[in-house]
Amino acid sequence: MKIWFLALALVVSANLAAKQTTPAAAADYSALQYDGRLTGVPYPFKVSTFVFESQGSELEMAYMYLPPKEDFPVITLLHGKNFNAAYWETTARWLHEQGYGVLMPDQIGFGKSSKPTDYQYSFATLANNTKALLDKLSIVRTVVVGHSMGGMLATRFALLFEKTTQRLILVNPIGLENYLVYENYKDVDSHYRGELKKSADDIINYQKQNYYDGKWNQTFASHAEFLMGWVQGADWPILAKVSALTYDMIFTQPVVEDMQYLSMPTTLILGTRDRTAPGRDQLKDNVNKTLGRYDKLGETTKARNSNIQLVELKGLGHLPQIEDFDRFKAPFLEAIARKAANKEKSAEPAKTVPSANVAAQ
Repeated sequence: MKIWFLALALVVSANLAAKQTTPAAAADYSALQYDGRLTGVPYPFKVSTFVFESQGSELEMAYMYLPPKEDFPVITLLHGKNFNAAYWETTARWLHEQGYGVLMPDQIGFGKSSKPTDYQYSFATLANNTKALLDKLSIVRTVVVGHSMGGMLATRFALLFEKTTQRLILVNPIGLENYLVYENYKDVDSHYRGELKKSADDIINYQKQNYYDGKWNQTFASHAEFLMGWVQGADWPILAKVSALTYDMIFTQPVVEDMQYLSMPTTLILGTRDRTAPGRDQLKDNVNKTLGRYDKLGETTKARNSNIQLVELKGLGHLPQIEDFDRFKAPFLEAIARKAANKEKSAEPAKTVPSANVAAQ
């Protein structure tokens, strides 16, 4: 009898331990539902709305803005595709404590901003919208920071608005490879059908596998909850269409070849464990290449332009600012304060954008 009670106690103890160590994995998200504008979903700072016209429609861009102390620059934080401005909370609080201003917009099609389905989504358009917001807030110059898809947007912004961009910081950006060189094209309709099938479990499994090296906790889950609420909400058919349109933007509007024209100090901060590669399951038949090798992409990107400085964070993945902020913040602060790049022999100097006359020849 004593042996039976001892065995039972061990089983109960093991079950309790499992529940305590993996609370996020056991959480039930089945009832989570959000509308397309994340109504009622709290953001870490006051949310304001910038109303403007674009492509014949009145649109609303949600944003958070923390003004700087005197003589400190404003840092503009641009979110990735599977995120919104709220996931910058830890970074923004820390920056603001140092005295920096922080601007965190939800791009059109994301977060609490408008979600038009008849919009021509392009990085140039989103950059133009962001510049209009900066103008509204009388921000003349800014340090531009982009993560994941936001890195592609930040790169395009820096190329279009060189005088506005004091420095450019790219945190595990996607688009360091021109995907359609290696992959078959998947059209908007195909992406739309795939998006409609997504479930909350799909989102957890994708992020757990691709972002966090198989790990999962409440912090990681908190940044995925809005997506889980979306796929289970009544507005998902509309949001899925917007998602498909922005996927098309990522594949059809590469920026990596244009990095040679970046003239401002640019820093790549890469978690080298990252293996993110949109569309890797669509490789062309004759391609024998592993995409998303961030342990190698840093050096190949740095070689394009001597203005690009590389910081590698070994052992971290796609979200170093979430996974280990203490390791991230020191090189991040150095990148913000960085002066003009030293000309390194191994890298090409920034190239001048061809003039119209040269391009026409």
